[in-house]
Amino acid sequence: MPLNIQTVSDSARQIATKLGISKFDLSGSTSDETSVEVDKGELKQIEAANSAGITVRVWNNEHTVGITSTTDYDEVGLELALKTAHEASFFGIKEHAPDFSPEATAPIAQIEVESGEAVAVPQLIESLVAAEQKLLGAHEAIESVPYNGLSQSSIEQFYINSAGALRSEARTYTSIYLYAKTEQEGKKPRSAGAFERSHTFEKLDIQKCIDEVAEKTISHLDYKKVATGKYTIVFSPKAFLSLMGAFSNLFNAQSILDNQSLSKLESLGTQIASPLLSVADDALHPSNIGIGAFDGEGTPTRRVNLIDKGVLSSFIHSAGTAKRLNVQPTGHANMGAKITVSPHFYHVSGGEKTDENYHLDTAENVILIDSLQALHSGVQSLQGSFSLPFDGWLVNKGVKTSIEAATVAGDFRELLNSIVYVEPEEEVRSGGICPHIWVEGLSVTGE
Repeated sequence: MPLNIQTVSDSARQIATKLGISKFDLSGSTSDETSVEVDKGELKQIEAANSAGITVRVWNNEHTVGITSTTDYDEVGLELALKTAHEASFFGIKEHAPDFSPEATAPIAQIEVESGEAVAVPQLIESLVAAEQKLLGAHEAIESVPYNGLSQSSIEQFYINSAGALRSEARTYTSIYLYAKTEQEGKKPRSAGAFERSHTFEKLDIQKCIDEVAEKTISHLDYKKVATGKYTIVFSPKAFLSLMGAFSNLFNAQSILDNQSLSKLESLGTQIASPLLSVADDALHPSNIGIGAFDGEGTPTRRVNLIDKGVLSSFIHSAGTAKRLNVQPTGHANMGAKITVSPHFYHVSGGEKTDENYHLDTAENVILIDSLQALHSGVQSLQGSFSLPFDGWLVNKGVKTSIEAATVAGDFRELLNSIVYVEPEEEVRSGGICPHIWVEGLSVTGE
């Protein structure tokens, strides 16, 4: 059932008055989700979930804050949460204590996003079975689609505080994931996956997902070993965005203040990448499926330029980090037991213009990396180093040869400074917008 944000706000204010609480805020969301998975034409799994989560903060007369969470947004649940948070406030920290965002009541962007009604579960199953069958029929070597899923969800997020803030926004999403695997006598299994997402089921491009998986899987059938050495690497948009995400502490003000970042406060204004590269975080970009107008503290989201022609130009902030550094919050806070800071949607683009023009049709012996694996274990985010298995091809004058198995390794800061070309054509992926990025001199270890 849709959340009535005004009712929650009114109830919270009445309960707070009864409990003698003058300052509080609530940040939370509700969601409904249905997902299906199939196996060789038959339903394998169906899941449905309805969830709610509210983080409640209460300040006492000593200006310290207590925090708790609840899954109940009725009057009983809210009263218990407010009372518990108030009791906890007397044990709250005094140094750098959290406070309301100074922009919690500022105007937010008016976003028009298409929403759709949930379709019936049998239609989800039928669509996923059809997609699986098309993928299995794309090539005789594709033996199975062991991982797949089609899901739909509706999410409502909100923020309320005792100073008059009242924000809410609702979104619907539909997504499909397909992952194919091959079996050929005398050869190792090869695999590839793809993901598509839309606000409505009607706009979900299932055929694009099928075509991408089929093309990549088939291209990996005739694989060869690659010699160990240093190569010019071409990162696909997906691969480069995954590296950006793995080293996001570079821009994270909370990580910097906690000494858990590759950057320092004095890094602002310094050259950290090739002048050919610019990077922004743009929560409001029209291509961002997860577009949102405010963060967990009610701060309006916005476009933040992180790297401008190789120069580190901004950090991303919560209200707390912004206050400590005497700047404005940027709308990147997540409410929880501790306020955390995280990016929304990267927009990677070219910086300075160059007369150089690199192209896979003419390049000799470069490696095109499609996707990186083991990011959870192969990245040392505080040292800047990475050593990651990848799926990709050795490309020689337009001829692509799949690489059997290999690992790419390096230092992320050195990688940023070794960028020699940023292609002009950008692609929209789930984590952002990015072109192909050419990097010289990375180490590749063949099997």
